[in-house]
Amino acid sequence: LGEDLIDDVILVDQSPIGRTPRSNPVTYIKAYDAIREVFSKTNLSHKKGYKPSHFSFNVPGGRCENCQGSGTVTIEMQFLADVELVCEDCRGTRFKTEILDVRYKGKNIHDVLNMTVREATGFFKAVKKITKKLRTLEAVGLGYLRLGQSATTLSGGEAQRVKLAAHLATKSKSKTLFIFDEPTTGLHFEDINRLLSAFRALIAEGNSLLVI
Repeated sequence: LGEDLIDDVILVDQSPIGRTPRSNPVTYIKAYDAIREVFSKTNLSHKKGYKPSHFSFNVPGGRCENCQGSGTVTIEMQFLADVELVCEDCRGTRFKTEILDVRYKGKNIHDVLNMTVREATGFFKAVKKITKKLRTLEAVGLGYLRLGQSATTLSGGEAQRVKLAAHLATKSKSKTLFIFDEPTTGLHFEDINRLLSAFRALIAEGNSLLVI
């Protein structure tokens, strides 16, 4: 009864948002596209002919090809666990040197990826396409995460809240039933208040919530 009021069902659990070092919060909430666009519009980028894709570590162009944009190189050990070492070519920055020469407000793309969400929100305050998405991460209590932080370092609860932020950042006309699996596990009371505010925002858009 009432299923006609629901267009879609989405489970938001604590599974990882990605399993490689190239998966991170800023790409998951789709804010990185706008950040790359900002760097591609700088004077040096125009002079060099750099496009937004040059500031991506997922495709060839501006990324370091030795580590393929991971910042680390995996050494396979025959009888022991594999070892990850910082890439000798880019020294963990993920990009070619000439790409790191491009700066926006004194920072290169590596500097920006090392910023926390809170720092980046202030840094890009004039670019609404970026801050609008970053504020969703702050709204769920993840202002301390670094933009380029590897998905493999996020806890289950952090991954779940990144997923919630992504849904908050995406405006949809469909009425969705969101199922949250134990979202308050390990959270401080203040973070739970933030979480409840995010839930209310989803409901205000016409969605429904089931919280386990």
